[in-house]
Amino acid sequence: MSFTRTLRVVGGAVVAGVLLFGTAPVASADQIRHSQWPLRSFGADDIWKVSTGKGVTVAVIDDPVDGSHPDLKGNVLPGKSFLDGGTADRPDGKNEHGTAMASLIAGHGHGPGGSKGVKGLAPDAKILPVGIDLGDAEGSYAEPLRYAVDHGAKIVNMSFEDYQDTSPAEKAAVDYARKHDVLVVASSGNTGSDIPRLPAAVPGVLAVGAVDIDLKVWKFSSYGPHIKLLAPGVHIRSAGVETPYRLANGTSDSTAYVSAAAALLRSKFPDLTAGQIANRLVKTAGLPDDMKGKKLPDPRYGYGFIKPRKALTVDIPPGSKNGPLPALTDDSSKAPGEETNGRGAEQGFKGNASAIIGIVGGVVGLLVVILVVVLIVKKKNRRNGPPPGGLGGSGGPGAHGGLMPQPPGPHQQQPSIAPGSYPPAPPTQPPGW
Repeated sequence: MSFTRTLRVVGGAVVAGVLLFGTAPVASADQIRHSQWPLRSFGADDIWKVSTGKGVTVAVIDDPVDGSHPDLKGNVLPGKSFLDGGTADRPDGKNEHGTAMASLIAGHGHGPGGSKGVKGLAPDAKILPVGIDLGDAEGSYAEPLRYAVDHGAKIVNMSFEDYQDTSPAEKAAVDYARKHDVLVVASSGNTGSDIPRLPAAVPGVLAVGAVDIDLKVWKFSSYGPHIKLLAPGVHIRSAGVETPYRLANGTSDSTAYVSAAAALLRSKFPDLTAGQIANRLVKTAGLPDDMKGKKLPDPRYGYGFIKPRKALTVDIPPGSKNGPLPALTDDSSKAPGEETNGRGAEQGFKGNASAIIGIVGGVVGLLVVILVVVLIVKKKNRRNGPPPGGLGGSGGPGAHGGLMPQPPGPHQQQPSIAPGSYPPAPPTQPPGW
């Protein structure tokens, strides 16, 4: 699967520093905060009295994040860059998409009381930056996703899109995340069409579209039966790299807000599964008046736009551990090395080999016992003389020899092993692993 940069372009990023609806060439830090309309729409001040996302790590698989930005400093972990193998908490030249997403999730602002600059919806969450090259036509998010899961992320934000097929390795990585109770959130895309975009359309991923300030679906927000939720994605102010702040449209931004809302919930309800967290977001989502009463999920609206304050405060039964996400199959729910391949297959082979060795050992032991008995009988016969009827006895020639079963020859049936006792060899690594 290739990464693409369309999420940061379609819909038009606006020059950083321009006011949301004004024309002034430079915006002060407090004006930046004022231009964050989603925080006012969410009722963020009331939300932060209930949860701030403390104790939750959100992985951002994207451009490396500028951990030194004044609105992010202290909230960004070192992470890993899959570009150069180093950490991912330093800016990647002019690429600022990852920094922008991180600021919408866990920005804390700066200045007195953090009143200036960009603030995220979950300002006390930690960001685990996982740096990738969004322009790499051969890139795969499989290894970065597994890295995020293995390094403590409870939510993974993937604000990128592609139209190519998902590789087996990427599907397995999504299942690996779910097996480890990690919620994967991805953007629906900015094509404005119903062509499924990936990774949002991968089963088990929480797919997010965008709404504007009037809570109507943004015209460029991609749609389809996989869409689960919507969030603000138009005129979104966020942190930048080349300049301190940026203004943009896109389902990237709406995805970051859903990831932040999930962080708030995981902090408040640590015993709920990833699917149950998604369930709270779905059960409390809002819809325009003309959408109420319609069958859900709707291809454009999903279950509606997120209402984080309601999701945090309303009494909702936990529900199924999978929530609105499809159930995992037995095979897909297993992490690599568990029973189906890798080390599990090796252990299964060793187990069967041990059983076979035990059987062979038993047969050899039995032969030894029989040999001893025969030798004793022969010795006794020599002492007492041949029995009436001659050496052949009733058994005819070779009767005594027949008392000793011979090990099976090449033409004889070997000891039977139950079907499936030998697990298949571990599959070869799929392309793009």
